[in-house]
Amino acid sequence: MNLSARWIAFLLALFITVLTVVFLNFVPDTKAEMLVVTGVICFLATYFTTYYTVDVLIFQEVDQIYKSVKKLKIKDFNIKKKPLLNSQNPLKLLNTEISDYVTEKQKEIEELKRMETFRREFLANVSHELKTPIFAAQGFVHTLIDGAIDDPEVAIRFLNKAAKSLDGLDALVRDLVVLSQVETGELKMQFEVLDLVRITEDIFEQLEDKATKRDTKLKIKPAKIQECLVVADPQRIYQVLMNFIENAIKYGKDHGKVTVVFEEQKKHYTIAVEDDGPGIPQEHINRIFERFYRVDKSRSRETGGTGLGLAIVKHILSAHNSSVSVTSKPGKGTRFSFSLLKAD
Repeated sequence: MNLSARWIAFLLALFITVLTVVFLNFVPDTKAEMLVVTGVICFLATYFTTYYTVDVLIFQEVDQIYKSVKKLKIKDFNIKKKPLLNSQNPLKLLNTEISDYVTEKQKEIEELKRMETFRREFLANVSHELKTPIFAAQGFVHTLIDGAIDDPEVAIRFLNKAAKSLDGLDALVRDLVVLSQVETGELKMQFEVLDLVRITEDIFEQLEDKATKRDTKLKIKPAKIQECLVVADPQRIYQVLMNFIENAIKYGKDHGKVTVVFEEQKKHYTIAVEDDGPGIPQEHINRIFERFYRVDKSRSRETGGTGLGLAIVKHILSAHNSSVSVTSKPGKGTRFSFSLLKAD
């Protein structure tokens, strides 16, 4: 039963009417007609008096609360006065609205706290990543100014080191710009039909020297595949595959192999990049797509990279309505895979 003003008035009127009639029934010379008339008058008077009193008082309180809510510029509430004879319990409705609002705002507060923590970590990471190449280049330049420039051999070596530090700084800034553009939607994807097999072969050529230094074999599977036509942004998908394959070479084992696998499905192609390296510990897998997160910080410094590659990849694939799946077993290698829509 919904204890609205109508029900409260009805029950109270019924109780008072029964009590009054029972009491009058014990009065001598009381006729039945008098009991009926008294009962009807008592019921109607009590019902309407109680109904209007409770209803008005309830809505007055609701109005006061609603005015307070409006002062806070909260638009989440949708409480309207219904016709007096058809209204539900307004306090119950208001309580429901407030409970829903508090729950929603609590979620927003938790998200804001999480984002604030993320922002502080990101700023600390950016500061550190920028400081490292700047200080390195600064040290080499000041050493040259202090007299090392007079020795041609030393000067060339220090200039090369300073240039390498500045190249790393340039790569970091460019990755930050790309990541910012992807996240804000400024970087629009240019979708067209492209052949992933050809793109993969181009990347193999680009990375041939790095693979040769580690005696890493680069393979495409199935070996007889001629083409893999998908709908995607050529430049960004090239960036995705380049990142996966280059990481597989850098973090795989010496004398190992890197395989790009194409699996045809009904409406999509699944593309996977596999290596047979040491793998990624399970506790790191959920965090490798965070900005600047490094599984092995010391080795990451040695092999280069800005720490933003996988974060950019994640956003690029998200813009293609795809996501990255990662499976890894310690000592047996890692597999990164994603899907793209097949070309008609």
